[in-house]
Amino acid sequence: MKITLAQVDAALGDVDANVDHAERAVAEAVADGTDLVVFPELHLTGYSIGGLPDDVSMKADDPRLTRIARRAGDAGVLAGFVEDGPGIHTYNTAGYFAGGELVHLHRKLYLPTYKSFEERKHFTPGPSLRAFPGGSGTRMAVLLCNDAWQPQLAFLATQDGARVLLVPAASAQSLFPEHFDSRTYWRDITRFYARMFQLFVVFVNRVGAEDDLRFWGGSHIVDPWGEIVAEAPEGDEHLLTADIDLADVRRRRRAIPLVKEARLGLISREVTRLLDEGGDL
Repeated sequence: MKITLAQVDAALGDVDANVDHAERAVAEAVADGTDLVVFPELHLTGYSIGGLPDDVSMKADDPRLTRIARRAGDAGVLAGFVEDGPGIHTYNTAGYFAGGELVHLHRKLYLPTYKSFEERKHFTPGPSLRAFPGGSGTRMAVLLCNDAWQPQLAFLATQDGARVLLVPAASAQSLFPEHFDSRTYWRDITRFYARMFQLFVVFVNRVGAEDDLRFWGGSHIVDPWGEIVAEAPEGDEHLLTADIDLADVRRRRRAIPLVKEARLGLISREVTRLLDEGGDL
């Protein structure tokens, strides 16, 4: 399978310009023979939407999303946008499109709200995590930026059949410069998941700046042995296309069957006990 990591910048609040940019990136990747194009978190709106005067949300069937999907032809596209969801809800969403049609929506589950991150003020947490058919006969799942800091989600995605974890991000370095190296943290997370859950991890981070946020890029793919097999440069826009062998997941899991016996009944009983004892709901 050939995957393109679309490490792009975003014009905050200018959805039409970002859609045009995404279309050009998709066209270039498709010309290179890609099977899947993965964009960063909220690349169609920009990240810091709280200060915008206008509503930048869109329905999942918005014609602008359809344009990007159709530009990809038979290839898949994972696009990040502010979703005008059902009822009163607005979501930070990544939509997977294939063959010009919507296949799956992942609504971000864990919303950071500290310092410059104010997602819980603007978004509703997503209600579910599901793996989905991602082409080439495999299943994929999405962990949207901060979702990847919750190891239980990667576990659930694996048990739901995912062989590829797509991790779109809007990761910035400048918030905790004295104690936190974002690049190192993300490499530790993606390599850990790849090794422990024996799958491919596709991390796609944006570049550019918004206020005090400096998005650093560094998009990469990790194989089921935890080795980085492709990596984009930091700081600049870049389309990185790489081939992965999906059969490596099965080879790795047959050699060392770490994920075969999850003991879901045990986990269910213990989670129920914690809830009964007053745990987080």
